[in-house]
Amino acid sequence: MEAALGLLRRMPPKQSETALSALLSLIPQHSSDLLSQVDLPLQVLRDIESGKDFILCEYNRDADSYRSPWSNKYLPPLEDALYPSSELRKLEVEANDIFAIYRDQYYEGGISSVYMWEDDNEGFVACFLIKKDGSKSGHGRRGCLEEGAWDAIHVIQVGPEEEEMAQYCLTSTIMLSLTTDDESSGKFGLSGSIRRQMKMELAVADGHLCNMGRMIEELEGKLRNSLDQVYFGKTREMVCTLRPPAEIVQMRLPDT
Repeated sequence: MEAALGLLRRMPPKQSETALSALLSLIPQHSSDLLSQVDLPLQVLRDIESGKDFILCEYNRDADSYRSPWSNKYLPPLEDALYPSSELRKLEVEANDIFAIYRDQYYEGGISSVYMWEDDNEGFVACFLIKKDGSKSGHGRRGCLEEGAWDAIHVIQVGPEEEEMAQYCLTSTIMLSLTTDDESSGKFGLSGSIRRQMKMELAVADGHLCNMGRMIEELEGKLRNSLDQVYFGKTREMVCTLRPPAEIVQMRLPDT
């Protein structure tokens, strides 16, 4: 199991679904653990009733149907499906509206969805999802990438309130994949994923949404910086070492 998880962490996000399917056939006895611990690139479905797209994941799935956060209905329709309580549903609707603003400000477009459900510890769990297609034919506004995808998954466990305080545990995963193909840079691909966790005890006076929003904003900023340093920084260093710019080559040439 440990080796399987290590392998999946090193796979490009675009190939993770194929790799997971192969591992499930090799070690079917660990299928439930693999499915619960492995994040796959997010998929999107259209809610005809609301006219909006929503993101598919394990957290809004029941059997082979997925619940839309906009209409609160399962697609395709499902009998005896699980739904959040009326109070939690009200919070879910508000979270979707607020998170859409966050998405537009930070990502300049894309698709977002928020799902909430009760847990067994008298608290609740919230899942905040963002999918941004940065390709020329997608949501990319600059048209620099031939293909590009950013998938963000934020899962927050909120404990029961005690003395006007609550425990929050946030687990965030970012999956990045991009490809360029032009005359200046040629064909180049880069992909990877990163996961981090944050725990905080916060006062509930400002509301759960405010607390969760601050945590997501802080941790996502740290993840973006890590991706920039690890993936882009190291790649830039390797490219400049193997194929240094012309001015650096000129400086290294001995005087004749």
